[in-house]
Amino acid sequence: MMAGLQGAGKTTTVAKLSRFLKERQKKTVMVVSADIYRPAAIKQLETLAAEVGVEFFPSSADQDPVAIAEGAVAAARKKHIDVVILDTAGRLHVDEQMMGEIGRLHKAVNPVETLFVVDAMTGQDAANTAKAFNDALPLTGVVLTKTDGDARGGAALSVRHITGKPIKFLGVGEKIDALEPFHPDRVASRILGMGDVLSLIEEAERKLDQKKAEKLTKKIKKGKSFDLEDFRDQLQQMKNMGGIGGLLDKLPGMGQMAQVAQQQVNDKSMGQLEAIICSMTAKERRHPDVINNSRKRRIATGSGTQIQDVNRLLKQHKQMQKMMKKFGKKGGMANMMRGLGGMMPPGGGGGGMPPFGRM
Repeated sequence: MMAGLQGAGKTTTVAKLSRFLKERQKKTVMVVSADIYRPAAIKQLETLAAEVGVEFFPSSADQDPVAIAEGAVAAARKKHIDVVILDTAGRLHVDEQMMGEIGRLHKAVNPVETLFVVDAMTGQDAANTAKAFNDALPLTGVVLTKTDGDARGGAALSVRHITGKPIKFLGVGEKIDALEPFHPDRVASRILGMGDVLSLIEEAERKLDQKKAEKLTKKIKKGKSFDLEDFRDQLQQMKNMGGIGGLLDKLPGMGQMAQVAQQQVNDKSMGQLEAIICSMTAKERRHPDVINNSRKRRIATGSGTQIQDVNRLLKQHKQMQKMMKKFGKKGGMANMMRGLGGMMPPGGGGGGMPPFGRM
């Protein structure tokens, strides 16, 4: 059972959690909305359930929330569903009617988990809301949403202290897969600008295409060139990992440099690079040297960019190609790091995040 104020991200969190349980814990999941007050709340959950591929129990605004919840549990038992996630109604502030209804719901279905969903951006108000819900419900845990912003520390500490309940999950973005189990040491590390390498490794294991990575490694070791199709694959892999911002946030020692680098290299500029490569023919991607001025004009028109953008991409690809050659030779990693160093501006001052710097 999910509880919390309106706007905290309950409905989206229901979808994220159902995906997490389905994909990572191999559970069958049914979701149901008992929010009969917010316009389109039921439809929103139905759409999200279809997106993540879990069962949706239909409900309507003229039903009693308790009847909806009991009907969903009964239907799930018949279908041998492992987990039912109940989305409850929220308000813009705590009131007696909401607390009375949520208490009735809890008593009727007696959930194994009662999770309090709270917006990390609300700061100290999160603590006041947490106290009200903790007094009304036997909470078992907390989900902190919107933690991809800057205000991610205070709310976590306040809510944990007031409820005495563990923070179980963090919402780390708008996408449906942007939900992470809460690890206190990792979050503390990120707040202090020390990165979170363990989460980065786990995410890479889940989201990166291992076959493509192995194929590229073998190709480079054999001394074959790194072409634009390989370049596009790398861009897509980075997008799957949450984009450049998601990666930089988890790298240790970035601190302020992460913000500077994101100004230089944002996800929009990465999307532009991908669009340029997709506007090329297969032959042009495999043999960039054939791209003359007339081809550049066609590629720029097809991708909605300028000829100088195409030139910049080709130049960056050449730089990457050189690095990959060094990587394929004996002592490859040391050679590659020297190559990266050569691409940084004098003094190491944040203007050259290779290989896409100076965009």
